[in-house]
Amino acid sequence: MAQGASSAKPKDGFSFSGSVRLRYEYLTGQFRPGFDKSEDATLLRTILTPQYKSGKVRIGAELWDSRMWGGRGAIVGTGEVNTAELVQAYVAVDVDSPLGDGSRGAIQGGRMTLNLGSRRLIASDDYRNTTNGFTGIRADVAKGPTSATLLYLLPQRRLPDDLPSILDNEWKFDRESFDQRLWGGLVNHGLGRVGSLEATYLRFAERDDGSFVTRNRRLQTVGARFIREPKPNQWDYELEGIRQTGSIAASTLPGAARLPVRAGFVHAEVGYTFAGPWKPHLSLEYDWASGDGPGRRYTRFDTLFGMRRADLGPASLYNALGRANISAPGVRLEVTPSSRLDAFTTWRGLWADEPGDIFSTTGVRNAVNEERFGGHQLEGRVRYWLVPAKLRAEGNVAVILRDNFLRDAANVPTRRDTIYSSLSLTASF
Repeated sequence: MAQGASSAKPKDGFSFSGSVRLRYEYLTGQFRPGFDKSEDATLLRTILTPQYKSGKVRIGAELWDSRMWGGRGAIVGTGEVNTAELVQAYVAVDVDSPLGDGSRGAIQGGRMTLNLGSRRLIASDDYRNTTNGFTGIRADVAKGPTSATLLYLLPQRRLPDDLPSILDNEWKFDRESFDQRLWGGLVNHGLGRVGSLEATYLRFAERDDGSFVTRNRRLQTVGARFIREPKPNQWDYELEGIRQTGSIAASTLPGAARLPVRAGFVHAEVGYTFAGPWKPHLSLEYDWASGDGPGRRYTRFDTLFGMRRADLGPASLYNALGRANISAPGVRLEVTPSSRLDAFTTWRGLWADEPGDIFSTTGVRNAVNEERFGGHQLEGRVRYWLVPAKLRAEGNVAVILRDNFLRDAANVPTRRDTIYSSLSLTASF
């Protein structure tokens, strides 16, 4: 999938690539209030990526066609359906020596997707059936062990966003405007064998546009990340802390009072890759994201346009855990038996940071007592290339063994444990 200026440079001339993914999902033991106790759905995603390169200039596009059948409307939204959308349409220019000898850079403008740093704030989502698209400009520059990305973007609002149109997989061109703006950047500095250090600063602002009601967020997000990538016979680690300030409307009603924002997020991880043919990698993980507590300020963390799959579990029909009101230690084991096969399994304990707030992204609220413990999440994934680089099968399972908060809250539709599974085939060309 093309990522614009951050991709490996292709050869001059025209290139064309793409993929088609078909996935079936099933969920039982529904946790979302007001929805059926079990759901299943079939999702189809087609991506077409033409690109032309001539010297330092690249012209690229990417068409996403995302459709869904089933679900009976319980969880269907713009995360599942976005038909025939030109998510990317950009021009990128490589720049020689923007900071003197030994430096390199690129400028890209137009419609684009991108992954920034850890991808916890801005990501081109892959597990989800649709992705995050932006319109604007980005600049990349690097010299020696230091690189930086600067951006000014208008997030694309996926359309149509009304339930009848989504259920019919109808088409409407996505819209971007200055009513939502995202700008800032990231700096990364390599520290050799020790790892690398990143600093991120983002500002996000939104306002109602007449057809789209918002809480008029004005957020400043500052983060730092220290990471050492996994290698055989070596310890690896990652520590990321994010602080969020600004203001938000108390509700979407006109004239609602503004609340100051004070929120935070931490991801900590340490692991080791063992020698051997399966390359087992064992890691201890911890994720904490603040929830909204009592008082005249808003303290629920906002992950903006970040992904969740790599840390907290699948999106789509599952979509239980996100970076909000959660405290979740865990253990992860990854194995790669061959170039065609890889797998991982995880365990996480689930606590709410604030007992009176919605538990992460489940929709479950326990307003009766101060209970924080929600239970245990078990998760696993297996991927296998049926035809190397051409056809891959993938299976996912996620289970929530419920306790206290997620079992006894008054608005849970069932006390049964949650079981999610999916099976997909992806053809690449």
